[in-house]
Amino acid sequence: MGADKPAALVIGAGISGIQAALDIASAGYPVYLVERESSIGGHMAQLDKTFPTLDCASCILTPLTADVPRRPGVHLMTCTEVVSVEGEVGAFRVTLERQPRYIDVTKCTGCGDCAEVCPVEIPSVFNLGQDMHKAIYRRFPQAIPAAFVIEKHESPCKNACPAHIPIQGYIALIAEGKFDEALQRIRDAGVPFVGTLGRVCGHPCETICKRGERDEPVSVCALKRAAYDVAATEDEPQPAEVQYEERVAVVGSGPAGMTAAYELARRGYAVTVYEALPVAGGMLAVGIPPYRLPRDVLEHELSYICGLGVDLRLNSPVGRDGGPSLASLREEYGAVFVAVGAHGSRELGIPGEDLPGVLHAAPFLRQLGLGQEVEIGKRVAVIGGGDAAIDAARCAIRLGADTSLLYRRSRAEMPAIPEDVDATEHEGVHMEYLVAPVRVLDGDGRVAGIQCVRMELGEPDASGRRRPIPIEGSEFTLDVDTVIVAVGQKVECDGLEEVVAGRAGLLEADPLTLATCIDGVFAGGDAVTGPSTVVKAVGAGIEAAESIHRYLRGHDLRAGRQVSRTPPEEISVEPTGDVEPSARAQMPELDPAERTSGFDEVNLGLSKEQAIQEAQRCLSCAVCSECMQCVSACKSNAILHDERAERLTLDVGAVVVATGFELMDPRIKPEYGYGVYPNVMTGLEFERLSSASGPTAGEIILNGKKPEDVVFVQCVGSRDPHTGVPYCSRVCCMYTAKHAHLVRERLHDSRITVFYMDVRAFGKGYEEFYDRVKHERVLYRRGEPSEVHRRGDRLVVCAEDTVLRRPVEVEADLVVLATAVVPQPDAGQLASIIGLDRSEDGFFRGAHPKCRPVETGRAGVFLAGACEGPRDIPDAVAHAKAAAASALVALRGASRSGLS
Repeated sequence: MGADKPAALVIGAGISGIQAALDIASAGYPVYLVERESSIGGHMAQLDKTFPTLDCASCILTPLTADVPRRPGVHLMTCTEVVSVEGEVGAFRVTLERQPRYIDVTKCTGCGDCAEVCPVEIPSVFNLGQDMHKAIYRRFPQAIPAAFVIEKHESPCKNACPAHIPIQGYIALIAEGKFDEALQRIRDAGVPFVGTLGRVCGHPCETICKRGERDEPVSVCALKRAAYDVAATEDEPQPAEVQYEERVAVVGSGPAGMTAAYELARRGYAVTVYEALPVAGGMLAVGIPPYRLPRDVLEHELSYICGLGVDLRLNSPVGRDGGPSLASLREEYGAVFVAVGAHGSRELGIPGEDLPGVLHAAPFLRQLGLGQEVEIGKRVAVIGGGDAAIDAARCAIRLGADTSLLYRRSRAEMPAIPEDVDATEHEGVHMEYLVAPVRVLDGDGRVAGIQCVRMELGEPDASGRRRPIPIEGSEFTLDVDTVIVAVGQKVECDGLEEVVAGRAGLLEADPLTLATCIDGVFAGGDAVTGPSTVVKAVGAGIEAAESIHRYLRGHDLRAGRQVSRTPPEEISVEPTGDVEPSARAQMPELDPAERTSGFDEVNLGLSKEQAIQEAQRCLSCAVCSECMQCVSACKSNAILHDERAERLTLDVGAVVVATGFELMDPRIKPEYGYGVYPNVMTGLEFERLSSASGPTAGEIILNGKKPEDVVFVQCVGSRDPHTGVPYCSRVCCMYTAKHAHLVRERLHDSRITVFYMDVRAFGKGYEEFYDRVKHERVLYRRGEPSEVHRRGDRLVVCAEDTVLRRPVEVEADLVVLATAVVPQPDAGQLASIIGLDRSEDGFFRGAHPKCRPVETGRAGVFLAGACEGPRDIPDAVAHAKAAAASALVALRGASRSGLS
């Protein structure tokens, strides 16, 4: 039907939009019904009864909403907004943007199994925050479409994580005591080093945590560790099934290489890892001491990776010492990933640094990591401010040396993890800030001291940190016999010259795909970026696995990928409920006196109970945590967590705008206490409270009690130039009368007062309805309240009774505000997109308010319902039918002219 006829576009699927769409479709023309929400019905779906007949709102609306998906020619498009409208009547070109629902509406059965397992609760938008629903939900039981929807926003913590770990997902699971599921969620994200990262990650996610804006950030890193510590004790990997014939070689068994191997094995590839050292793990094994990363944790996670079928070959250098060349690996394997790390050390460039007794941090830590004997003196100076310098200093003090750490900037500029700097100080290392070495002193052919100069900070340099400047005449000497240099690391790239760029001796790779100049060879981690963090190396391994998979399968390496994400600080999200202050969990530690006697782990980990309590501090600011529990629960495979927004283009002949209205936020009238006192609510909130489908199943109950005194206040914001609403909102008088009737109907003995300026009863039967309510023992008092305040556990409404000509005070258990009807907040934006005029009050303006009330200044575009001004339901429906009739005239004209 309608294949040769022009289509109509109806924007907004409240009662007006639905009626217009059904009328146009009934005439045989196709209709695109566009609605920004996940379901249709608008504000009418939130109503309990309608005035003046007191008919059930749902009984009137539901047959119409149910007819929409069944009516031939109506194409319903929820979660969709208009981006542009070009062209002219009969030949409009419309661009729409459909936001992801994350649910396949063709598969979802509406069973609700997904919501049962979802760990995140948020205040219900449909019930205006009076109850909660899960992050995956249906707006209300009779919603059309009946499919569920997931509310999901960009997560600041996940966005700040270089490995893009679904932090909010595993935290939500821990909050429910699901440690096994939390561990698996991290691993499913391509991260095999859960226990490792839980100990050594620099946790940039915590610096952006929204909880930190209120008290302290969530202890994300400690919770990652807790997921591993609790759940990994009896964890046995299952060998992955090899699905593809291509094999992959990985050069280097550090965090980047082993992460790539893990993810490729999970995807079905046979992977061989070549490692030059006699142990696996790269800098994890030979750069991070066991007091931070116990060897049994690292070995367990490496074994887990190998348990998937990864072939790990130790003592197998590539490109040197008789090992295979990069070219030969490329011939043998379908793809190669080079992740050799940065194990070399940079020099100070000062006199005397070649003396015996001058060591470099990387080889010093490597010897300790390999269990080799290391000789140092009794007085050690460590030069540097990064993690390697901190580790070298803490190792030196454990070896019995009196240790100082010299750093040329202040502590605030140190790149090392702040918690580790604290630990270094607590363990007795002497911290010398704003100090730089000038010369290593020679005494009988070995180190006899180090000459230094004091520094001051100048303007920021390329790193963003303030540049250290020597202070003239501030030289001094430290009496030391060992100097450990930790001013940076470099790539040892012997045998890899084909992919060395020359830029600081790093390997050259595309920043997005990690592809090198050699086809099928990829590179990542510290060897490409220079010395960085473990979590960045893990992120590189995940990206490398993705690129290699695409390369081997013949897919586009760049599609859908981006080098940079939205800066975390620019992500605007808010917590989903009230925030009670709570202290961050403190990591239990070994006593400082015990630490330096050996290399036992310093941080002891949170208990299970501590971890659950800490996880519950998460604000769920991104709403959906991406814990993937819904995916496991959904028997219809309807969950689409990777769904993205899409743009669509339509050709239509006419446009009907039916975007409805909004209610004024009564916080603009702070004297009424809305948002301060929980028993002050809006009329629409009361509507949900009194509805049989509402949060209390229709019982009017607040805090477990039925209110005895109820006060209604009319014209809140309406007819008030101070609020920008000088007009009468038209429906409020009858709306309030209906609410007063509902209170009397359900709370027979209650005392009901209505404060009003005057009563305007528009329409047939409305005056009679008003009279009926007054005779139901509802006291109408003429006067505008000046204030609502608390007295004890009750509210007091203060007003001037203009009939009695005296001030009055009325005590109340519940105050209901009839707030002004105002335009949609984005009405101006839509007016600009479509080319519509607006009245001074902000509503869309018709071509002529009396003779042409549904036409606009743009031919072929028509107005329906309350988007043009406040209307009750019968008026809105009549207006919509007029708009549909006008649109049909335009469509028929287009058909006759052949524009279709």
